[in-house]
Amino acid sequence: MLKRLAYKKIIVVALSFIFLLIIYFFPSKDTLDINTTLTYSNPKTIPIYLVDNNNLVSRFEVIQKSTSTNKLIDEVINNLTIDSNTNNHIPNNFKKIIPKNTKILSKDLSDDGTLKINFSKELLNVNENNEEKMLEAIIYSLTEIKEVKKIMIFVEGETLKELPHSKKTLPNILDRNYGINKVYELDSMKDISKITTYYVSKMDGYSYFTPVTTYTNNKNEKVEIIIEKLKTSPTYQTNLVSYLTASAELLDYQILENSVNLSFNNQVLSLDDNKIIEEVKYSIALSIRDTYNINETIFYVDNLLVDAFFI
Repeated sequence: MLKRLAYKKIIVVALSFIFLLIIYFFPSKDTLDINTTLTYSNPKTIPIYLVDNNNLVSRFEVIQKSTSTNKLIDEVINNLTIDSNTNNHIPNNFKKIIPKNTKILSKDLSDDGTLKINFSKELLNVNENNEEKMLEAIIYSLTEIKEVKKIMIFVEGETLKELPHSKKTLPNILDRNYGINKVYELDSMKDISKITTYYVSKMDGYSYFTPVTTYTNNKNEKVEIIIEKLKTSPTYQTNLVSYLTASAELLDYQILENSVNLSFNNQVLSLDDNKIIEEVKYSIALSIRDTYNINETIFYVDNLLVDAFFI
């Protein structure tokens, strides 16, 4: 009898020990570290630039899977390549632009942020109507990676000196100065300013931003041109809109080394919650970033600080 009780105690102790081991090595969902839970519920995203149904190169956020810059470059190009094995969900109203089977043969990122990227010959199979858009998509997508400032494109080891069909000559160093969805409002070939303005586009339930680079003879400071353009609907693309009301006035501004300070009247505020709506802040801040290469825009209303927006 005593021997049988002893056996029972041994079995109970052994089972308890096994149960504790299971809890230790396989914690329940409730005991997961909060950082692990947040990682999955709030995945990090990165913007890439795809062609929408209006044939404009537009900004679209995809889930970022890589943490190293080297792998992130591969990931971005993969997301731009037709029939690539990407798991990111891309809506039907967006098109990838790099020809299928295009591969990265090599790449090198220097300390000054210059990325030398060598593609396979399939890159040259781009459709004649898409070659300019493909280049814009590559430049704008890769320079969303904070470590990448400039790009040099090679094909099978040779510098890409011109577009394959139009034979348009390309600069050796490519950056956002190249422009995107270009529009020309010129009366003269002298005193040309170049600004990039981000508008809101909507399609099939998706909201996204579309940048437009305008070449103009307007002699005003570029920030003034940006605000004026956002206050008026663009006539060249009716699907592009801005949420900045026409009654909003830019009262003053300061262009500093690392930030731009903008002071508006109270008409810039939403009537619903007396705040600047997100679409307005993003449109202005993205436009400032691409035009001045400054990442921080600080908003004042009637000389009171209301928001500091960093991109």
